[in-house]
Amino acid sequence: MKKLLAVTVAMCALSSVALAKPAGLEGKTEAYAHPTLFKSQAQTLVDADSTYIVGGKILKSKNKITVGNKDNVYVKSWAKDVLDIIKESQMKAGATSFNPKAPTLRSEVATILAEGLNVEAPANYKPYSDIQDGYWAKDWIYKVTEKDIMIGYPSGVFKPDQPITKAEVFATVAKIINIDHSAVDVPTYKNQTMQYIPTWAYSATNEVIASNLLDAVPNSKGVIENEYLSKEQVAYLVASLRKNLAALQSGSAVSGEATASSYGVTTVNVKLLDRLSAKTSNIGEWFTAKTTESVVVDGTTFPEGSIVRGEVVAVQRPGVHESGYIKVKFNYIKNGDCKKCLPKQIASASVDDLKNPNILARLLGAPLTIVGRAAGVVGRSAGTIANVTGNGVEEVGDELANTLVETFTLHAGRGAASLGNSVVTILKGVYDITKVCVSGVFGVIYEVGDELIYVLVPSLSNSSSLNPNEELTIVF
Repeated sequence: MKKLLAVTVAMCALSSVALAKPAGLEGKTEAYAHPTLFKSQAQTLVDADSTYIVGGKILKSKNKITVGNKDNVYVKSWAKDVLDIIKESQMKAGATSFNPKAPTLRSEVATILAEGLNVEAPANYKPYSDIQDGYWAKDWIYKVTEKDIMIGYPSGVFKPDQPITKAEVFATVAKIINIDHSAVDVPTYKNQTMQYIPTWAYSATNEVIASNLLDAVPNSKGVIENEYLSKEQVAYLVASLRKNLAALQSGSAVSGEATASSYGVTTVNVKLLDRLSAKTSNIGEWFTAKTTESVVVDGTTFPEGSIVRGEVVAVQRPGVHESGYIKVKFNYIKNGDCKKCLPKQIASASVDDLKNPNILARLLGAPLTIVGRAAGVVGRSAGTIANVTGNGVEEVGDELANTLVETFTLHAGRGAASLGNSVVTILKGVYDITKVCVSGVFGVIYEVGDELIYVLVPSLSNSSSLNPNEELTIVF
């Protein structure tokens, strides 16, 4: 079974690499029936180094790439990315567990802020006596303290492993922003009194509340009632902070002394020229956009109308349990012969939705999409059934042969066990084929239905798409 599967995988891998575009890409995605029906992801990356898993988990990009703030186009939040960085760093340093719901430590806040604000490493810094050279967050701590985003203690220590109260977090954030607010009394958020806020932090807390940064933070009840914010909550708070800092450059309602440019943030405004859909796009697919404003990248000014090129790096097909998502990377910006690579890290991307994309385009594209998606589901279902059947017959034949050999060599117990294994293989095969058939039928109905919805009422479609002429504000 494994040998046959391996041969199939190798052929799929070779064909996908051969068809990948542009040259140099290592793989594409393949979907099998419609596994989202059974709450598993619908595809895996297929290349020479990957493992074939029907309905398995999609391989994740190593780059920190996030696109958020658009209905049904959710990639992977920046908060999750930075928590992964902290977790990996702590594990390498010898930690045995990581709980994103636990109170945040001072070292973790320093890491989140340094990553979120793109703070560069200082040329010189004053060391802290309680931070050794091998401490996991050393570089991040020195970045934010030398930038005066956070401070140490007068005694020359930083206390990196000390939990930081939410009042201290709010005071730190309030140093970065400068929001006008009239509240001077006990802070209230969502008509409830904010607990565990000492009088010295009233102004800072009211400023953070007025900035609306907390609206992006999960578990509002915990934000109000707990003394400490969780690591996850601080990560979302800083992600929201970074988005507001980007707005400072365009003269939004958020104003103050700190600006996005102060922290190395680059904002690119583009209009899409291609459609990207979680239902139809594949890993490695390239897309094009044009800038709607001039932007400075790596010291070079690119005028309005410059070309931005990117590619899809992850896809989850939409289904009954999943709304689907696409994950994109913006590779470079070009104007004439002048070309610059864009940063790998995207903090966020807000999108001006087109709730009613061009009707003619929808009508022309729908028949081909319906036929293609339905044929794909049917073909994958048939191929998977043939694969399961062939492998099952091979296994059952081997087990029955073992039953006869072991029984006639006076190993009746082993023979009975082999016979039992053959029965289990048959039952498992029947179960797997049933799942494939059910998911295949569901897949055809779902794909046809969702495409019709996209034609008739595109705002209700679950296709998780970025459409031509939609404008994105990308924050690097």
